[in-house]
Amino acid sequence: MTDDLWRLDATELSRLIRLGRVSSREATKSCFSRLHVVNPAINAVVRILEEEALAAAAAADEEQARGETLGPLHGVPVTTKVNTDQAGCPTDNGVVAFRDNIAMRNAPVVANLKRAGAIVIGRTNTPAFSMRGFADNALHGRTLNPRDPALSAGGSSGGAGAAVATGIGPIAHGNDIAGSVRVPALFNGVVGLRVSLGRIPAYNPSQQIARAIGGQLMSVQGPPAQPCRDRSAWRWSRTIPAALSIQLKPRRCAGLGSISRRPATRWKRSFRPILRRLSRLGTVSARQMCFRYSRRRWRSTATRMRKPRCGSGES
Repeated sequence: MTDDLWRLDATELSRLIRLGRVSSREATKSCFSRLHVVNPAINAVVRILEEEALAAAAAADEEQARGETLGPLHGVPVTTKVNTDQAGCPTDNGVVAFRDNIAMRNAPVVANLKRAGAIVIGRTNTPAFSMRGFADNALHGRTLNPRDPALSAGGSSGGAGAAVATGIGPIAHGNDIAGSVRVPALFNGVVGLRVSLGRIPAYNPSQQIARAIGGQLMSVQGPPAQPCRDRSAWRWSRTIPAALSIQLKPRRCAGLGSISRRPATRWKRSFRPILRRLSRLGTVSARQMCFRYSRRRWRSTATRMRKPRCGSGES
């Protein structure tokens, strides 16, 4: 049982720890065992924090033995991204020149994870300055897609997406401006959650100056997590509110069935299984909406899209 703990989603793992069926140390050791097997092949985790994590897991078990109040992620192994401050670790952001920038304090998102009881087991890869759609840099090298090494793991949270996909922790920390959580989730076959702006504080204490206003208005913190069939991403998103006794309302999801007559049947076939699965999730109600354009209108729209526009090129 303990050898396969890395296969569990965060909610199930947290439940077993709370019930005393497994310990935080056992869960952490299981994820490290998995990490040592798969990480050399994909390079998702670029800084392994084994000694610190096992010590934190042992402390978590002692807290539970004393009957102390447990956080919603008590004993759950997680990873953090190298562009975010974690005390004692370099915030190198995939840049050789920043390799010795050791953070003195935790960023709020890291502090929140630790306060919730999570065990940080490593730091995940990102492109230089976290500004590319793949995870490759001169400092740590390339993160490979675990499903096919010839394919990209996505970016910028490519290390986080690959880590979750291979069982190196059920949740990984990532951040997202224009898809840096969602794209790696798509490429690695997991779920990426882009939370609302301002829902999770985003700030690095090591920063000398404030971020540009564009980054402040667009960047959010969020997790790549296990696939929807395990519901871990949905459960994670309401873990802390549930601990505060907040009752969440069901979410409504709409699927676009078709926008023209010709591909309607194929699109419907693709969307129906997805919508059925979403309907089975306890907090999601799904409804299929199907829009049809006349063939004439579709053709005229396509013709307009094909016409070149003056001055539309990049300069």
